[in-house]
Amino acid sequence: MFACSSGRGEVLIDGRWTPIQAGEACLLPPFVENAIRAVDPVRMDGASEVPWTYGWVRYLETPGRLPILSAKSPVKGPFPAEVLVRAVQGLHAEASRKQVTPAQIQLWIDLIHNYVLSFAQPSQGDERLWRLWQVIEADLAHPWNISKMAEIATMSREHLRRITIREIGRSPLQHVIFLRMQKASHLLATTEDKIESVAREVGYRNPFTFSTTFKKWIGRRPSEHRSASLG
Repeated sequence: MFACSSGRGEVLIDGRWTPIQAGEACLLPPFVENAIRAVDPVRMDGASEVPWTYGWVRYLETPGRLPILSAKSPVKGPFPAEVLVRAVQGLHAEASRKQVTPAQIQLWIDLIHNYVLSFAQPSQGDERLWRLWQVIEADLAHPWNISKMAEIATMSREHLRRITIREIGRSPLQHVIFLRMQKASHLLATTEDKIESVAREVGYRNPFTFSTTFKKWIGRRPSEHRSASLG
């Protein structure tokens, strides 16, 4: 999780550089390429510059471990980043003391983890939307289109698009791709299935198209991802 408390920058999300500014956070899935970069500083009243300050939390994710984020986790959204930054600073200060106990360290870790969970697992929102993602996750090989998705969600295509962008930060079809790439990433890391089989299981009949899409979203080709996951 990456949270910006002042200034602005860019973070690599779903293979694209995306602006992030004060009061926003983003949460990226395990086993994907992570990167941030600075942009021109923000100026207040045409004079002083606002520094880019941020905090981040990185979890040690291993194949087979249940990730923190889910289908309903937002990719980017509003977040009181200052509290996370201060908690991380508190953890660092505590760990730097000469006389510190594991219990004291754990208190800071628990606080930070709860902040991450508050962003990763928001309130249920529109139940129709989350039911839709459950249906899609159960059959990622299906050739999903916006009309079928709107039918399952019992709403118009335009309303589905608006609500998905608002609550998750992706369009409906972009989120389908995200779910497919997450499933493919897991299968490549935890099974010996051929890449062609993995591609078909997540809805791609053409292995080349699958490989190109996987690299765009995850940051490396399926074969490279499998090799890296095996250590």
